[in-house]
Order: sequence, then C-alpha cells, then structure tokens
Amino acid sequence: MKIIKKLDSYIIKKFLGTYVFAIILILAITIMFDINEKLDSFLKAPLKATVFDYFLNFLPYFANQFSPLFTFIAVIFFTSKLADNSEIIAMLSSGMSFPRLLRPYMLSATVIAIATYLLSAYIIPPANVKRIDYTNTYVKNKSVEYGTNIQLQVAKGEIAFMSRYDNGTRTGYKFSLESFKDKKLVSRLTAQSIRYDSLHKWQVRDYMIRDFKGPREEIRRGAKLDTVIPIEPRDFLIAKNDHEKMTTPDLAQYIARQKERGVANIKGFEIEYHRRFAMTAAAFILTLIGMALSARKVKGGMGVNIGIGIVLSFSYILFMTVTSSFAVSGLASPMVAMWIPNFIYAIIAIILYRRACKG
Repeated sequence: MKIIKKLDSYIIKKFLGTYVFAIILILAITIMFDINEKLDSFLKAPLKATVFDYFLNFLPYFANQFSPLFTFIAVIFFTSKLADNSEIIAMLSSGMSFPRLLRPYMLSATVIAIATYLLSAYIIPPANVKRIDYTNTYVKNKSVEYGTNIQLQVAKGEIAFMSRYDNGTRTGYKFSLESFKDKKLVSRLTAQSIRYDSLHKWQVRDYMIRDFKGPREEIRRGAKLDTVIPIEPRDFLIAKNDHEKMTTPDLAQYIARQKERGVANIKGFEIEYHRRFAMTAAAFILTLIGMALSARKVKGGMGVNIGIGIVLSFSYILFMTVTSSFAVSGLASPMVAMWIPNFIYAIIAIILYRRACKG
C-alpha cells in the first residue's frame, strides 16, 4: 500500500510540476510577443500601470484561457518520459492495473480543474477590470460610449426607450417610460433628457407624465424629477469584453435579468458562462486522452507523442472557437456549442483508454 501511495505522490508531483513548467515557459514566450506587438503603447503608459494593471492581470488570464493546452502538454510530456524510461512498464508489472494507474492522473486533473474554475469564476474577472481599463486607455479603446434607439423592459409591465445615450455625459435623450397593466397603457412618462446618477437613480428633465384612468387622463409637467428606474448603462451599453469582468454568479444574474428585459445582445455573456464550466471539465477529458496516448512506448520515442499531443490540444481549442460561432449565429444554444468539443473529445478519450487497457 505504501508503494502505491508513493507512486501516486510521484506521478502527481510530476504532472503538476510539468504543468507549472509548461505555463511558465509559454507565458515567457507570450510576454515577448506581447511586448513586441504593443511596444508603442507600453512606452506611452506609466511603467507601474503596465506592470501591475496590465501584466500582473494579463498573465493569469492568459494561463487560464489556455489551461487545457497546458494540461495536455504536461500529461503527454511527462507520461512519454515515464514510458520511455520503462517506468510505466515496471508499475504495471508490479501488479498495478491500468485503471489504478489512472487514479493519480485524475487527482491531478481535479486540482487543475478546481483551480481553473476558481480563477475563471471569482479571481480573474475582478483583475480583468484593471486589465481591460488599461488596454482601453493606452492600447485600443473598445468600450461602448453611446447607444441609439435603446428599448428594454425595466420591470414587469414597464418599457423604457431612449433615442440616444451618451456615456461620457451619462445622459440619454428623448426618453420615455411606459407602464402597462393587463396589456393596457396606464401611465407614460416622457422627457427631453435623462441623466444617470448611481444605483439606479436617474434624473429626468423637462418631463411630462400622463396617467390614464379609464376615460380620464391626468397630466403632470416639471423641469426636474429624481426617480429610481431599475436599469444601468451597462444593461444597454454592451462592449465586446464586458463578460470577462463578471464573476460567474454575477454573470448568471446578469443573463437572467437581461433575458427578462428582452435584451437580445447577450450571446457573448452566455457563451462565457458555459465556457467556464466546459473548460473545467476539459481538464479530465484531455488528461485521459494524454495518458492513454503516451502510456505505451512508441516507435518514434517521445517526439511522436508530444507532436500528437500538441496537434490534439490545439485542435480542441480551435474546435471550441469554431463551435462558439454556432451560438453567435444561432445554429446552437450557447450551452450546446460550448459542450460539443467536450462530448466529441470524451468519446475519443474513452476509445483511446479502452485500447490502452487492452494494450
């Protein structure tokens, strides 16, 4: 029993050690390419902001985005080395079954999966706020500063409309808020402009309120009115990478709220939400594929296994990118689109594992 525990510890250390080494190596290469690409922007920005706001937040983000790649490369590399040194043959000859040999691999994959989920769900999103603010300020501004013809449901039976909204001045123009009861219009507020304060607090200017009470109509006018309307600019000014700033619970809440309001432009948020769970599960699937592929000696040595591993890992990431476009185009739901690669690669993993067991 002690020998098995030592072997478990040995494999786990090798797996996680190689995983961390692969991350450090690829991140070092990534930093060089990123500096070369954004050198002009980095020279304009303060050094402190570049180091602490950008790179300190970019590196964990990049490492987590490509965690399946690092996991697969780590498994292929160190398992091929074990097989090349006949260590796996010795383990199996001592009476250890192939499924038993898989256990420390799955334990290691569990550690990586938990770390991947916690990072993507809770730790990286707040860090992305600083990273994205930095790129918007010094590299390329991708934030959305205005919107036109904005219409959304702010609450049950209440529809808001703005002809235009300017985030720079936090002001919307030609605003209306209509309230319905039993599909009948009961109140309508119109204003020349509306200004956002904070926490759903808005100030309407040059307003008119029309209350419909049966055949009677009451009209009220005024210059200014402070009111609470349960919408924020982020509900309708949606930038391409806004979903990266939200923790998973915030993302789920935001998606549910936007669906209730009838906002259609939330595919990116739904894709990101399901991608986080799919990427977590990928750690187990790719570990199984990598272990089954490289546990036996092959005629070309380690190089063949590493080459196959790199091709398969990149194909997985490419496949996930392709299937995400299915969700954007409406060919598949975001959940199905994000899990298609896992389903296909899980089948590949089972086939390879069964062949390795018979091997």
